[in-house]
Amino acid sequence: MVTFGEAQKIFNRPFLELIHEAHSVHRLHHNPREIQISSLLSIQSGGCCEDCAYCAQSIRNKTKMPKQIIADMDVILASAKKAKAMGSSRFCMGTSGKTPGDELFALVCRVVVEVKKLGLETCLTMGMLKEDQIIKLKECGLDYYNHNVDTSPEYYGKIITTRTLEERIRTIERVHRHGIKVCTGGILGLGETIEDRIKMILLLANFGEHPESISINRLVKIPGTPLENAEDVDPFDFVRTIALARILMAKSAIRISAGREKMSDELQALCFLAGANSFFMGEKLLTVENSEFTRDLELMRRLDLHPIPCNG
Repeated sequence: MVTFGEAQKIFNRPFLELIHEAHSVHRLHHNPREIQISSLLSIQSGGCCEDCAYCAQSIRNKTKMPKQIIADMDVILASAKKAKAMGSSRFCMGTSGKTPGDELFALVCRVVVEVKKLGLETCLTMGMLKEDQIIKLKECGLDYYNHNVDTSPEYYGKIITTRTLEERIRTIERVHRHGIKVCTGGILGLGETIEDRIKMILLLANFGEHPESISINRLVKIPGTPLENAEDVDPFDFVRTIALARILMAKSAIRISAGREKMSDELQALCFLAGANSFFMGEKLLTVENSEFTRDLELMRRLDLHPIPCNG
């Protein structure tokens, strides 16, 4: 178990020394010229009863996003094929809400089976799951399940009150116990302190087994949400958080996720140097804008980064 004091000492190292160590750890366990690319499609958006302070989909916030469902298998598979053509090796699908209803869950199970036939890895984020649902997803061939912890245990209750952190952790543990890989992480810029960021990474690092995929988001400030005027995260602190995650979870994939469209190419390059080796490609991340496809291709060219190929 890593202590807070140990993690804080790593985080606070002189910046260039921290980046050097993180990159050295990264090179021991990963090809530094490879990048894992994922694409994300929102199958159900809006109408969520939870009160996450950052989210446009909550009916408790003033965003007035209507509930929408993509139930047409052909539309979903067309999106998956487009993702593969762009270089994605993993197709991620999200649904709004605390837990999926039976009809939506049945649709997603069918989708997972069909997307796998394309040679893509599959990932879902659907909130809390029951044991039988997890078993069914494993039978369908689901590769990853995403369920973020969002922030530190101490700060969590100031961002979400309708679902406890303990509930989230139980879902993560159930998923992992049934042999589905875990994707989890959090959001920087929720008003949390640097200590909260360290504690969030520490929470993930002290799981029984490290999550296979770590998602680090930078808050996208959405009008109508309680965090629409939140203070921006210092770019160097963002990079420090990635470096800490890389050092403490050497073998995990670390993804820079939401908020990347507002990052400079130089900041993204620093993130990759600090140990990030994954990102989302595509126009949208659920309900927020993402970096443009052509910009991503040019950035990879300039940095001499190459997508990890898909399975077929």
